Amino acid sequence: MTPLKCWGSLRPATLLLALIFLVCNIQHVQATIPTSKRFDLSKPSYDLFRSKSLHDVTVQQGFAFDNTNRRLFVAQRRDGSSEKAGDLCITQLDFDGNYVGYMHLTGFGHGVSFGVQAVGSSSYLWTEVEANGNGYGKKLARFKFASGTTLSSSSSSLKKYTPISGATEHTCSIDPVNNRLIVRAQLSGSKHIAVFDLDKATDGDFSTPLANFKHPSLKTASPTFQGYAAYGQYIYLLYGTSYDASGGKVNSDITTVNMNTGAVVQGPTLTKAGSTLKFREPEGLAIYKTAGGEVRLFLGFASGDPGDRRSNLFYKNALV
Repeated sequence: MTPLKCWGSLRPATLLLALIFLVCNIQHVQATIPTSKRFDLSKPSYDLFRSKSLHDVTVQQGFAFDNTNRRLFVAQRRDGSSEKAGDLCITQLDFDGNYVGYMHLTGFGHGVSFGVQAVGSSSYLWTEVEANGNGYGKKLARFKFASGTTLSSSSSSLKKYTPISGATEHTCSIDPVNNRLIVRAQLSGSKHIAVFDLDKATDGDFSTPLANFKHPSLKTASPTFQGYAAYGQYIYLLYGTSYDASGGKVNSDITTVNMNTGAVVQGPTLTKAGSTLKFREPEGLAIYKTAGGEVRLFLGFASGDPGDRRSNLFYKNALV
């Protein structure tokens, strides 16, 4: 039976229900993020700080801001822990790169990206959790940052989420300006990105994503993915390796993707931020809005010697 004959054979009431179901599902997959400006990746980057020590001495992986309480957190693999164990150290720094405190996470994940949500004067971290055999988290977790403590992935105090049904790995980032949770997940052999209202996500409601698309295939200078961050309707994807791996060549680049369409709008664009750093491995992206109202796209890089890796943050602020 042809599709038209199949539809024509339905009773009027059944046909009406079928049409309602179809329309609802079409609306469900349509992207609904309001239009916004984007960062011009061709414009210069500026220093926040260079060569700052973290609590542990391993390479930083990702970082995030509490945009309300004006705090900065950096993730790294815990000293002495296997790369596949998922044991992380979260260091809190001030905006001059001075050490404030730390928290250890056991069995959480790789730390490539995470988010921070302000609740009053407290900072709640959104991270991956339940590290798999490769050291990447299977789910997401939300918990209060408590300096000087250790939290296990099996703790009953953890609130865990599976935003994308069927996904085997989850990481996340937060757009603090627009109050959105961005999720990057491994699903059916490829990466997917979905965007959710942060307040609804906090309540465990992931039923209506604002956008949901497959991670685009890119012709980057290096295939090594190093982080992501979103502002408005655009997501920024970071790739590259250290000078040790690239033979001293700058191969770090950023790509801008429209999350309403999944299409690339700028890049991959090579970034030479911190090009004089020793080792220089790109590690993480994050969004921050200053008290004066300037929105910044931050780029992270690890530097230094083995056993004494340092944190470096730069930012772009030109919007178009």
